[in-house]
Amino acid sequence: GVAAHRGAVVLLVRVAERPEAWAGWVGLPRWSEGRLVTDWVPEAEVQWIDPRVVRLRSTGQVRLTFASHLRIARSADGFHVDAWGATPLVPQSPWEEYGIEDPRITWLDGRYWVTYVAVSRWGVATALASTDDFESFHRHGIIFAPENKDVVLLSERVGGRWAAIHRPAPATPLGPPGMWLAFSSDLEHWGGHRPLVWPLGHWESARTGAGPPPLRTAEGWLLIYHGVAPGQRPHDIGRYQAGALVLSADNPARVLRRSRPVLAPQTETEEEERGFVPGVVFPTGLVDRGETLLVYYGAADTCTAVVEWSRQELEAVMEPVASAP
Repeated sequence: GVAAHRGAVVLLVRVAERPEAWAGWVGLPRWSEGRLVTDWVPEAEVQWIDPRVVRLRSTGQVRLTFASHLRIARSADGFHVDAWGATPLVPQSPWEEYGIEDPRITWLDGRYWVTYVAVSRWGVATALASTDDFESFHRHGIIFAPENKDVVLLSERVGGRWAAIHRPAPATPLGPPGMWLAFSSDLEHWGGHRPLVWPLGHWESARTGAGPPPLRTAEGWLLIYHGVAPGQRPHDIGRYQAGALVLSADNPARVLRRSRPVLAPQTETEEEERGFVPGVVFPTGLVDRGETLLVYYGAADTCTAVVEWSRQELEAVMEPVASAP
C-alpha cells in the first residue's frame, strides 16, 4: 500500500518470513500473542501445493510456509527508500495468526484507511485499520469474511455512501472469481453487494482482483487491477498481469473503458520471473503525479518495485466497453 504523507511517499510493505530449513521437517510459522513461533511437521506428513502452501495429510488443513507482517518505508522521490519506520504492524488477533498481507491505503474523511488481508485457520478475510501518522494504527476488525481479499476503498462517497471493490472467492467453481461492489455508511458494515467485473480475455480468465485504490479522474474512477492466466500444471498459481478499467464516477457499477494487459512479468528480470512465486506482478499502490503515475507492485512475491506510466499512453490503450450506456 502507498500514500502521500508530509511531502513523501509512504509505503506499507508486506514482509514475509520463513523458518530456516531443517532436513526432514517443514516449518510452519504462525503469530501467537504478538510473537512468531514455528510448528515443525515431518516432511512425509505434508503435501506441497505450491511454494507458499502445504496440506497436512492427517487433517487436510492448509498451512502457509511463511508468515507476514507490515512495515513502513518512506521515500522522498518515490523511487528510493530513505527510512524505515521503527514500529512494524504485526498480527495481534486470532484471525491474523498466519499473517497480515496485501495492504491498500486510501485517504478519506480526514484519515488514512488501510484494508489488509488477515490469514488464519478460519480462512482468508479482509480487515480494516486506520491511522493519522503511520506511527500508530487503530484496528477496526474484519469487514469481509472468508474468503475475500483485494478490497479497495473509493475515496469519495457515491450516493451518500462509501463504496468498496472486493473479490470473493467462491468454493463452487461456477465461474472464475470476479470483482464485486459493496456499500457502507460507516466503513465497517458493508452491504448492497453486486457483481462488477468478470474476466474477458485469457490473460485474466483464472481470476481478477483490484490493485491500488481507484484514482478519481475527470472521466471517472481509474482502477488498476490484476488478472491471472490459468497455470499449466495442477496447483500452478498461473501468470499474473495487470490491466486497467475506468468506472463511472456516479455509478461505479458501470465499466466505461477497459484495457488489455499493461504490465506483465519481464522474462529478463529475475525478481519478476524467477522469484519465490515466479511470473507475478501484483500492483497495490499508486501515486498521481499529473502527467505520470507511479504504480507500486509486488514482483514474484520477492520484492517491491515501481513503474512510472505516462497517463496519456495508458489512456490510449483503454477501449470503450460496448455495454456501457
